[in-house]
Amino acid sequence: MIFVTGGAGFIGANFVLNWLAQSDEHVLNYDKLTYAGNLNNLVSLRDDARHLFVQGDINDTDLLQTLFAQHQPRAIVHFAAESHVDRSIHGPAAFVTTNVNGTFSLLEAARSYWQTLDVEKKAAFRFLHVSTDEVYGSLGAEDPAFTETTAYAPNSPYSASKAASDHLVRAYHHTYGLPVLTTNCSNNYGPYHFPEKLIPLIITNARQGKDLPVYGDGLQVRDWLYVTDHCTAIRTVLENGRPGETYNVGGWNEQTNISVVHTLCDLLDELQPKASGSYRDQIRHITDRPGHDRRYAIDARKIERELGWKPQETFSSGLRKTVAWYLANDAWVSNVQSGDYTKWIDLQYQSKTTT
Repeated sequence: MIFVTGGAGFIGANFVLNWLAQSDEHVLNYDKLTYAGNLNNLVSLRDDARHLFVQGDINDTDLLQTLFAQHQPRAIVHFAAESHVDRSIHGPAAFVTTNVNGTFSLLEAARSYWQTLDVEKKAAFRFLHVSTDEVYGSLGAEDPAFTETTAYAPNSPYSASKAASDHLVRAYHHTYGLPVLTTNCSNNYGPYHFPEKLIPLIITNARQGKDLPVYGDGLQVRDWLYVTDHCTAIRTVLENGRPGETYNVGGWNEQTNISVVHTLCDLLDELQPKASGSYRDQIRHITDRPGHDRRYAIDARKIERELGWKPQETFSSGLRKTVAWYLANDAWVSNVQSGDYTKWIDLQYQSKTTT
């Protein structure tokens, strides 16, 4: 069995679904079910005996230790995190509680459990920590992409909390010998993505006739990674990564935000055209958010060189699959757009000045 935290969220749910599509090894899925955790992401596993779901907080060390002792996982894959930069600006405390304190609690429970294992199981055990490229800060237009040795320079409460969690994971390897692995990924996109993030927000707003908000000039650059490619990378690192190592996972797809929005509008014009005009007509530039990093880019050569992984989707193929999924899953979108979501969108975007 593997133990997955945050397995009802966007990347975690895709990982669990991908894992069970390729393996009969059981998954214990541990998720607090905050606003971004959604059991509807896992509805296809409802009657699957290989999938055991437990609702719980990664700060609950006692429950974690009980579950570890009962189920004896061979690995922990740690996705659980508060992950939205805008939310971290409005309410940073939750990010420290979950990303820093929660990772510490999980590490303590894992260390306690790992120390009880026999020599063979102890050597085979892995703790894989899923992190972000945002810990490295911001790049200039001509700067080389982030590598695993790039100095940390987080610029938001979110990225600072993830940087802290990365350092804790590293410390538990060097201090206690816990066999950890860390992955730092670029921006993910794909099915089950909560519609506060750029790509699903643009798709859902466009279809509902709402404004398509773009921060500032829209020339911020991100490297985009299709979520299934990310899941495959995590499996690869879990199986073959060297304990104590960090692996950057990127899609080799640098795009400006405004280019992403234009491409999404063009795909929607093709796949679900409006009665008149283009979805581009709904684009509105709004006041930029505080501390907005200008560019992220991942150098993913290490994971390709050492472990043989590289992304299979181009940005064009992955984005087309993503738009098609949202067009085919109206019920899922309606379900996640609750009253709390609506309040958040109003707080985040309606008060912004159109530029």
